[in-house]
Amino acid sequence: MSRNTHRSHARLKRHRRVRNKISGTAQRPRLNVFRSSDHIYAQVIDDQCGHTLAAASSYEKEVRDQVGQEKPVDRARKVGELLAERAMAQGVTDVIFDRGGFQFHGRVKALAEGSRSKGLRF
Repeated sequence: MSRNTHRSHARLKRHRRVRNKISGTAQRPRLNVFRSSDHIYAQVIDDQCGHTLAAASSYEKEVRDQVGQEKPVDRARKVGELLAERAMAQGVTDVIFDRGGFQFHGRVKALAEGSRSKGLRF
């Protein structure tokens, strides 16, 4: 088995283990993060209804235009700020943070800090 396959398999195991313990509700939805090698994606999800309330990613034209060629950590912070603005527009202020099996470090941490700076609580 290649190293990348082993690494992604371990991340999925961690993600499943965390998801057994947390679930988003209408009062406190789940803020899910996915990090690829190039981009970072985040969603605010109500698991009871199965609805995505807000979403943002570094792939969006709005984010790419604002951050340009900045570092990935800066792009992640901008995605967190944009997600928080969209979630607040939907009336969401409290969320449960789901790091998706990734370490709370680097881009994932920057996204969380960006969300907190715009008013999301978790």
